[in-house]
Amino acid sequence: MDTKAVILTAPGKLGLDRIGITPPKAADVVVQIRHSGISTGTEKLFWTGEMPPFPGMGYPLIPGYEAAGEIVEAGPDSGLRVGDHIFVPGANCYDGAHGLFGAAAQTIVTNASRVTRIDRGLGAAGALLALAATARHAMAGHGKAVPDLIVGHGVLGRLLARLTIAAGAPAPTVWEVDPVRMTGAQGYEVMTPDTDTRRDYQSIYDASGQGDLLNDLIGRIAKGGEIVLAGFYTAPLQFAFPPAFMKEARLRISAEWTPDDMTATKALVEAGTLELADLITHQHKADAAKAAYETAFTDPHCLKMILNWGTA
Repeated sequence: MDTKAVILTAPGKLGLDRIGITPPKAADVVVQIRHSGISTGTEKLFWTGEMPPFPGMGYPLIPGYEAAGEIVEAGPDSGLRVGDHIFVPGANCYDGAHGLFGAAAQTIVTNASRVTRIDRGLGAAGALLALAATARHAMAGHGKAVPDLIVGHGVLGRLLARLTIAAGAPAPTVWEVDPVRMTGAQGYEVMTPDTDTRRDYQSIYDASGQGDLLNDLIGRIAKGGEIVLAGFYTAPLQFAFPPAFMKEARLRISAEWTPDDMTATKALVEAGTLELADLITHQHKADAAKAAYETAFTDPHCLKMILNWGTA
């Protein structure tokens, strides 16, 4: 078996090519991918070569950890059926390439336990479920508070704001410095940091990935306030201790989503409580993958790029 896939052979060197894939086992499914998303966070770091050492990384690499498609073959132990539409968080099924992510391919093989059955009507928006579940994971659970300040109005920042409102909490403030990305707020205010005079935020969520903002954020929290690091940070984080000491600041790092997050997020999306489709600003055919990735990583107008695999 083989497939067309996006292959990152080295930093800045990316294209579409054919690659072998492993045969499915009894508990596996073979998925025809319809749509895959491009992450401007971790995937961009592999593209630029800035990704710090991470388990399973290396080149050549099949990127992508957000995809939606249809099952075309289901193993007898998979519990799924041909024709089921599913979300796929990636796959490690490639011969001669790392599948640390592995969703940016026309056909993938993965264990059925890793996929989530979704409504076919979601279309390309089904690929955004992982990012939405990641946002939900940062906010939900014992001892966690919803944000009253979100730093960054990209896709993750917008999802955090929408989930906060969906939870019935007061609308958060969102910081953004790029004029292009200050539009599109739904029920909350977006402002630049220099126009915000508040210094009593209880819970600040950083979705920018800019570790050099940490001192400023510490100065913005109330005593005992929390800063949630929801981005991905390439450089060691550091901050001045005395201000943090005076505030009794708390820092929390948010990691990957769990199956419970996916279940809850899927329910919100399918009920119409959480909108995803309007976050997709660009779509390209998979055959134009190189141009699509460059646009996603360099154009501030591009919130979320989707690759369409139907005609690849």
